[in-house]
Amino acid sequence: MSVLNQTVALGPLVPSIGQILIILALAVALLAGGLAGRRSGVRISDSLFSLLLVGLVGARALFVFHYWQSFDSLWGVVDIRDGGFDPIGGVVAGLAYLLWRLWRHPQQRRALSTAVLAGGIVWGVTAGPLLVIDQQSRGVPEVAVSTLEGEQTDLPSLIEETGQPVVVNLWATWCPACQQEKPVFEQAQEEEDGVTFVFVNQGEDTSQVEGYLSEHAPGLSNVLMDPHQRWSDATGTRGLPATFFYDEHGQLVDSHTGQVSSASLERGLERLR
Repeated sequence: MSVLNQTVALGPLVPSIGQILIILALAVALLAGGLAGRRSGVRISDSLFSLLLVGLVGARALFVFHYWQSFDSLWGVVDIRDGGFDPIGGVVAGLAYLLWRLWRHPQQRRALSTAVLAGGIVWGVTAGPLLVIDQQSRGVPEVAVSTLEGEQTDLPSLIEETGQPVVVNLWATWCPACQQEKPVFEQAQEEEDGVTFVFVNQGEDTSQVEGYLSEHAPGLSNVLMDPHQRWSDATGTRGLPATFFYDEHGQLVDSHTGQVSSASLERGLERLR
């Protein structure tokens, strides 16, 4: 899994490392901006939160524009649980808003600039090395799994046998998000001839999975069993669902934590082509 997408269990919450670093950068920006504006009595917390919101909206808007054909409803456009954001859109929108804010409110220039600079430095220092790690090749874990018939196998062998890119989805029958994304995967499995989709169940027994599939996803194929959740351990996954995109050489090119939509799945598939 992408390092920034790896999750950390904090009680009932399972945030990604990337989300934690964004919160850390925002906290430092608020502190630095507050200190810089204390002497002149300027508060920039509202401006910072507005900047973050504008950036998120811009990132979402560019993502939706890029994958517009994959959205079939207005709810899909606003449902950000699929993690569909384009960083370029966020940077452009955020920078435009920041420049406008500095122009319209000159009294905030020093404090707001200090806050943005401090937050940017924290993000760069913490996330930068992790992004470098993401550029390094990481192969598919050599974790033993089994078919529904009980035959032992592993994903490196499957990639070598098919010679195709592989999309690996970690899921469980009790997971609502896993249930909601299965129709998206069923459709993709029918339409994508050059990609193998594999669904590795985490921590359940065969009879339970077979019962679920027969009732809710009869068209799903390549379902494998991982009763000891070794795939979750090997990839640093702390929440389900999670999806991994491996090229035909078994190298990770993208990952997604949480429910996928048609658009977010298409983005991952684009990186395999």
